[in-house]
Amino acid sequence: MQLRGNWNYPTSIKFGAGRIAELAEAVKAAGISRPLLVTDPVLAKLPMVAAAKAQLDAAGLPCTVFSDVKPNPVAANVEAGIAVLRAGKHDGVVAFGGGSALDAGKVIAFMAGQTRPMWDFEDVGDWWTRADPKGIAPIIAVPTTAGTGSEVGRAGVITDEATHTKKVIFHPLMMPKTTICDPELTVGMPKMITIGTGMDAFAHCLEAYCGPFYHPLADGIALEGMRLVKEYLPRAAKDGTDLEARAQMMSAAAMGATAFQKALGAIHALSHPVGSLYNTHHGMTNAVFMPYVLEFNRPVIEEKMGRVAAYLGLGTTYSAFYDFVMQLRRDLGVPHTLPELGVTDPDIQLMATMSPNDPTAGGNPVLLDESAARMLFEQAMRG
Repeated sequence: MQLRGNWNYPTSIKFGAGRIAELAEAVKAAGISRPLLVTDPVLAKLPMVAAAKAQLDAAGLPCTVFSDVKPNPVAANVEAGIAVLRAGKHDGVVAFGGGSALDAGKVIAFMAGQTRPMWDFEDVGDWWTRADPKGIAPIIAVPTTAGTGSEVGRAGVITDEATHTKKVIFHPLMMPKTTICDPELTVGMPKMITIGTGMDAFAHCLEAYCGPFYHPLADGIALEGMRLVKEYLPRAAKDGTDLEARAQMMSAAAMGATAFQKALGAIHALSHPVGSLYNTHHGMTNAVFMPYVLEFNRPVIEEKMGRVAAYLGLGTTYSAFYDFVMQLRRDLGVPHTLPELGVTDPDIQLMATMSPNDPTAGGNPVLLDESAARMLFEQAMRG
């Protein structure tokens, strides 16, 4: 089967090896004539970014590259990008890279023509209605990792350095006009980044499926996303040039972000404070917390996890699924504890205060209060 297609869910997606050749066409179709290409400092030095810029320039789409983006993007990165966009009179953004570049690029495009501060558009209630939709520049997304799924999302996660909290900036028009998913762009991903981003996609699907809300569409997508990770993440980690595995993981990443329109939960609510305070890799941090949260949620999700286990061909019980997760982590070399992740002396009380206030906490099937968060952090410290 040829892993190539044009999809229109949840946005226009051009999927398949070599599809990056259609970048200029997608930019023009979005009505962009002077794109700002937002990426990260590492990718900015690689041939794939130079080739993308050259393609745009050759098509009469003069392009500037902005790469002042941290692995966990902060407000200052967005503000710097807005300044470059406005100074260069750019009328759209090509967000090119992993989750950090995609999130930063989308928020830069969103804030391009706004007059209110960025934090006024946090994903709280109907705050998104405060934005001027005419001030939002169009976005083309080009993922180079297979994890966050930000290429099919309507939000960007930005760290508020003043409070050391990750905040979700949301607006429906932050959804990219077109996403180009070219698995060839992910072939150079280092093994541990492949694993971390892949486990991020798995966490998205898992938490979406476990969420307490009614959304059978998301549930179906989450189930298949988990199956793809089970089948193809070990292959992608073993051989980074396995293009089939790379393509299937790109699909799993997009599926995770589509599914978590339903919910995320305690895995993310615990992971976000750790990432913002100690700058850990988001997906790998999610992978550390996964078994502890599964056990915490077990009284409510046991039956659901039996269904997942059956779909994945593992058996019919919660224990079969839990054992699979533990074995997958071991096989991939995922740290089992926060100290193994490099977080040796965290402020547990501070993190336990932050976690229940994270926007993802409300989607957990069991109430995550300060006491529960502290217990989970302590478990993740000692194993």
